Amino acid sequence: MSNLLVLVVFLGLFVGLASGHPISFVLGGLGVIMGLTGWGISCFEIFVNTTFGLMNNYTLVAVPLFILMANFLTASNVAEGLFESVRFLLGRIRGGLGLAVILVSTVFAACTGVVGASVVTMGLLSITPLLKYGYDKGLTAGIICGGGTLGILIPPSIMLVVMAAAAQISVGKLFLAAIFPGLTLSLCYSLYILFVCWRHPEMGPAISKEELEKISLREGLWKCLVNLLPPLLLVVSVLGTIYTGMATPTEASGMGAFIALLMTVAYRRFSLQMLRDSVYDAAKTTGMCLVIMIGAQAFTAMFLGLGGDDVVKRAIAFLGLGKWGIFILMNTVVFILGCFLDWMGIVSIVLPIFLPLVREAGFEMVWIMAVLATTLQTCFLTPPFGFALFYIRGIAPEGMTTADIYRGIIPFVVIILFVVALITFFPEIVMWLPSRARA
Repeated sequence: MSNLLVLVVFLGLFVGLASGHPISFVLGGLGVIMGLTGWGISCFEIFVNTTFGLMNNYTLVAVPLFILMANFLTASNVAEGLFESVRFLLGRIRGGLGLAVILVSTVFAACTGVVGASVVTMGLLSITPLLKYGYDKGLTAGIICGGGTLGILIPPSIMLVVMAAAAQISVGKLFLAAIFPGLTLSLCYSLYILFVCWRHPEMGPAISKEELEKISLREGLWKCLVNLLPPLLLVVSVLGTIYTGMATPTEASGMGAFIALLMTVAYRRFSLQMLRDSVYDAAKTTGMCLVIMIGAQAFTAMFLGLGGDDVVKRAIAFLGLGKWGIFILMNTVVFILGCFLDWMGIVSIVLPIFLPLVREAGFEMVWIMAVLATTLQTCFLTPPFGFALFYIRGIAPEGMTTADIYRGIIPFVVIILFVVALITFFPEIVMWLPSRARA
């Protein structure tokens, strides 16, 4: 592939995305143009083979099952009961309600893997109580958005399944590699909330004594236990079987979906209409993911087949970036693209270009994917097109402005970048669990 054709391809990519066309058709269309230019009509045979190979990937069966599990869990309303009980336990301290949101978001993230469900659910549950008890509007928005986005990092996560399939690494090991970065991020969010509310008590006051007297400590602990045990059982059943090697991620996803369905029965939320809506939504979301992946496969096959990776390698060699220069460049590109695209678009564009480079540089692929997944947290929070910002804006009460939301998420974006730096300098945080797994 000539330098001119690579330039035309990236220009076409930029123009297509800037004009608002779906990422799947932009990538697929560019793949067809490259194929016809380089190989003629025979390129369509390659497209058929790559699409069949994608559809024949057993690992991707986990995607609709994890989405279905998330839908069942949302329908069970377990997050509502858990938040109500936890807020009485932690609301006694400054910033306690914010800690309750992060805690419930972390548990919910370990059960869903879908950011939209986490942000909207936690927003509907917590935004009114947080503002009612005098929490700063910006801090409120940041807590809900930051906690809600943990769903794409803490496994099980459909993003991790897609990334593992693209990088041809073990989904189970990537799940395990993402656990400690996700929990570290949750811990850092919590410490930030405590610090801010300690320095500025008016930003996150404790709830009143009159409110606390409505429920005893013993009753609060019991309710918390009742609402916490089923989600923990779900998490252990999915991740525990993967860690011990008893089940593959695909098998574990099916078991998780079944347990989540049983939870809707236990919480008396089951109905045929709920079942129909959950399955239909899972089918729509899965279809969207697969269409994007088909377009990305067409783009990748033509880009690599025509030697586009060699052009990129020569360009980077000319810049003299070196191993860690490539690492910084990749994460910088992901961060910048996160201001304009969702994770699916970023993964579809970045991985085909950088995966050959990081492999050749000698990076551990499980570690590099976990770091990249952590960086991808920012794509939901960075304006102007952070999806979590749109979710929270849609449910924000009157008086909470877009400026409040943007102001509130900045510290959480900084925390994400701090955790990226932390797991870069201390890779053991990422690799400790995968190195001990039987999967």
